[in-house]
Amino acid sequence: MSGTETQSPPATPVAPHPWRGQGPAVGAVAVGGAIGACARYGLGLLWPTGHTAFPWTTLVINVVGCAVIGAFLVAITEGVPAHPLLRPFFGTGVLGGFTTFSTYCVDIQRLVDAGRTGTGLLYLAATLVGAMLAVWTSARLTRRLLFGRRRA
Repeated sequence: MSGTETQSPPATPVAPHPWRGQGPAVGAVAVGGAIGACARYGLGLLWPTGHTAFPWTTLVINVVGCAVIGAFLVAITEGVPAHPLLRPFFGTGVLGGFTTFSTYCVDIQRLVDAGRTGTGLLYLAATLVGAMLAVWTSARLTRRLLFGRRRA
């Protein structure tokens, strides 16, 4: 190399933009979440719960949503191959928007604030037990439907 030539510095690796390639999944979650939240809101309008009444609507929504997610996840992970955007759209979006941990917590707080602590604790336990049983039962039934007795 002669004294007049300059050597360029080594190239610094450029990190990819964090959203690069994730746009379709983010869009699928957003659209699915809007659908799920609208469905939950609609059920709340059809089956309203009084301020201090037992929150049956939220309990049913959360238990049904958990049952659906148990069946859905078995179907797409152990059964038929699914489009890569189905899980973000339906699992995270629709079912994430449909089920509601935040409303569940607010319902418990309302019951406790209204002096119905026992009812709030019953609701807390019923939701947890109901949701876990719903996931377990629906996953088991889905396996039985897809694969017969051998994998259930």
